[in-house]
Amino acid sequence: TRLILYTDEASFGRNGVINSHNLHYWSDENPHAIIETRHQRQFYVNVWSGIIGPYLLGPFVLPPRLNGQRYLDFLVHQLPQLLEDVDLETRNALIFMHDGAPPHFSAAVRDHLNEVYPNRWIGRGGPIHWPARTPDMNPLDFFFWGHLKNLVYSTPVTTREELEERIFYCANEIRQNPEMLWRVQQSSVKRARICIRGGGTNIENLL
Repeated sequence: TRLILYTDEASFGRNGVINSHNLHYWSDENPHAIIETRHQRQFYVNVWSGIIGPYLLGPFVLPPRLNGQRYLDFLVHQLPQLLEDVDLETRNALIFMHDGAPPHFSAAVRDHLNEVYPNRWIGRGGPIHWPARTPDMNPLDFFFWGHLKNLVYSTPVTTREELEERIFYCANEIRQNPEMLWRVQQSSVKRARICIRGGGTNIENLL
């Protein structure tokens, strides 16, 4: 698992974060949470993040609507820059993972991944299959987004700019704890083994 680059996207709103790809919602139990009223302006920030070994990549702010071409632009132009902090040995051997969201499945995206990561990427239509609807196996889904949310929404957010600043600041706090990032990836291995033993069923009740 140390060579798998787990990736995911999530949408942060005024009052909480939604992982739109897996229809996974982390409710905000913060007692200071804002009670939404009609006159309050809603806003969202869509971000990408990745975890590999002790490294947290991103968050990187994505366009409001992500399609195959915009996702390809990200993979071609932004991802190499985000990988610059990863040691060269890991970079040269990493296995790229993303889920089966529609932008990930475009022919141009798959062609690019086949060229850059030949036989070394996980996802729909790729050389290594990622089981559908399994947020409980991706460390960004079962840990990172929820943990980041708890930090970001510790006090109410009032503007989109403030929300972006908090996302970056709180992600940097998480980045300072590489041991925690290692542990959460070890949990991914445990979860994968349980999933195999359970025949691919949802594993949260088995942990």
